[in-house]
Amino acid sequence: MPVVRVYVPLGRSGLEELSSEGSLAAGPGNPRVAYAVTSGLEQSAPGLDVEDLEYAAFSDAVEAAGALRSAPRDRRVVASADADPGSVAPRDGRPVSRVVLIAPVPLSRVASFHVDDEVTAGVDEEADELLWYDVTELDDVRAFFG
Repeated sequence: MPVVRVYVPLGRSGLEELSSEGSLAAGPGNPRVAYAVTSGLEQSAPGLDVEDLEYAAFSDAVEAAGALRSAPRDRRVVASADADPGSVAPRDGRPVSRVVLIAPVPLSRVASFHVDDEVTAGVDEEADELLWYDVTELDDVRAFFG
């Protein structure tokens, strides 16, 4: 079955939801913003290979994760997950990698977490500065939020 790799920016509440509910809620009345390789992204960056397109979508998710901080020193967190194509709806506008999830994403479909090594209030590092955590390390990632 084909899947779409999505990058979901998370804050403290998203991590808690994954831990307690075992999924990230999303539905037609409750869309969740994510980022993915879309046709708009492919058209805006002709000649880029799949890895570069995925990195562009991931970078957009990292930027969005900065806005989800509940405290200035919170770390940015992005979950990489595999969603069914029918549960991903593209959106017009910027960034062109923005999509919405219209079906829940179970923890079993999350591949990894990407987390800031450290946070300096008001200064965001590049997306490639994030550390990689396996999905089995969810509790370790949650611990960064105290």
